[in-house]
Amino acid sequence: MPDYISIKKKNISLIGLMGSGKSMIGKHLAKEFGMKFYDSDVEIEKITKKSINLIFEEYGEPYFREIESKVCLNLLNEKNCIISLGGGAILDKKIRNKIKSDSYCIYLKVKIDELIQRLKKTTRRPLLKNVNIKSKIDTLYKNRKIYYNKANLIIENNGNKNETLDIIKKKLIFR
Repeated sequence: MPDYISIKKKNISLIGLMGSGKSMIGKHLAKEFGMKFYDSDVEIEKITKKSINLIFEEYGEPYFREIESKVCLNLLNEKNCIISLGGGAILDKKIRNKIKSDSYCIYLKVKIDELIQRLKKTTRRPLLKNVNIKSKIDTLYKNRKIYYNKANLIIENNGNKNETLDIIKKKLIFR
């Protein structure tokens, strides 16, 4: 289990672009540390009883961001858990402030070319529908990198998930 005395935070949050591995890494870390795991997108779907795609189609991105803000702020109040935040959640100032005050934040950084490979066949990402994926990912990264780079820990997650997990575990346990 992470040493919360030394990191002085309620929980661990994972941030990064879509496809960066936040959910996969988060689930593995939670299992390893015996902690609860939350995925903000899954929680949004539970509350609304609609898929993220359907929320975007029916109500648009601004409505989705409103719900996302409420859900993420609630999740960031939880203790001793790992939270995978949606890629765009970091754009919300209230969420950024809550992360800074209450959460040990890990940015899973992935090379753009790797993200494109991971996402090129997806149908579950509303921001990637009917657009040039490379151009969209480039734009999202440019708009978000200033916030991603303020994380407590930045980890490259371009290849082997076990290597990524090992690096994170060492950083969290031996502080």
